[in-house]
Amino acid sequence: MRIEQISAKALERVNYDRYLLARAVSKRVNELLNGAKPLVELPKKNMQPTEIAILEIAKGFIKVKEI
Repeated sequence: MRIEQISAKALERVNYDRYLLARAVSKRVNELLNGAKPLVELPKKNMQPTEIAILEIAKGFIKVKEI
């Protein structure tokens, strides 16, 4: 699946709220950079933390709620 398709699925999971998605991705990227393990099996080597975070949200491993 291409990153555009993954991003669309992640956006769907947050009810098309781009701001909420951006905040969730940012928080997860910080966690990944600080040593957290990815929650999904990575489909390719050398994925960027942003791609991993979006994939995790798209697959439903990370639940995003509004504040």
